[in-house]
Amino acid sequence: MSWTRGVLAVLAACVLLLGGSAGCGSSGAHEGKAGASTSPVGKILDGTDKEGRHLREVDKKGAPEVGIEVRPDTDDTWDVRLTVRNFRFSPAGTKSQAVAGRGFAYLFVDDRLVTRLRGTAYRLPARLVPRGTHHVTARLYADDGTVWAVNGEPVQNTADITASEPDGTASGPPDASAPGTATASDAPDTAGMSASGINLRTGGRGSPEGVGKAS
Repeated sequence: MSWTRGVLAVLAACVLLLGGSAGCGSSGAHEGKAGASTSPVGKILDGTDKEGRHLREVDKKGAPEVGIEVRPDTDDTWDVRLTVRNFRFSPAGTKSQAVAGRGFAYLFVDDRLVTRLRGTAYRLPARLVPRGTHHVTARLYADDGTVWAVNGEPVQNTADITASEPDGTASGPPDASAPGTATASDAPDTAGMSASGINLRTGGRGSPEGVGKAS
C-alpha cells in the first residue's frame, strides 16, 4: 500500500510541474522576428507612418482596404467619400484596443493631417485646398492608434485633385483633433468620379473595386 501511495504522489507532482511550466510560457503578446512584437491582432512592426505611429501588420487575405474619391461640392467645398472593405468604423469613445477590421481613418491633404474620420463622408473646406494640385489621402488605423498595414505598407489610398480657382483667405493649420463634419454612414458611395481635374492614385495598400482605377 505504501509503495502505491508513493507512486501516486510522484505522478501528482509531475502533473503540477508540467502545468506550471505551461502557465509560465503563456502570454497575450510575444517577440517575433527582428524584435517585432506580435499580438492576437496582427504584428506590430518597428516601422512607423510619417506621423510616427507604429504599423500593425496583418495578412493580405481579409486585410482592411480603403478607396477614396473627391468631388467639387457646393459652397466651394470638396465632397470626400471613402469606400472600405473588411473594415468597420468604431464609434467615438471606443476603448483604445486593436480589434480586427475595426478602427478609424485619418484624412490628410498634402501629408498634413486634417481630421479623424469615423464614417465614410467628409466635407473638405476650400481653404484647405488652395489653387493648384493637391493629394488627399485616407489612411486606416486600429483603435489603439496603430496603422493597419500589409507587406510593411500602410493601408491607405490617395486622390489627386486640382483647384482651378484661387482660394480665399486661409489662416493657420487645421485643427487635427476636430471631428469636422464626418458622418457615420455604413453604406459607402461607390459611384465613379465625374468631376474633371480629379485623378485617383494608390498610396500604400487598399483599393476596393468601384472607386475608380488607380493610376
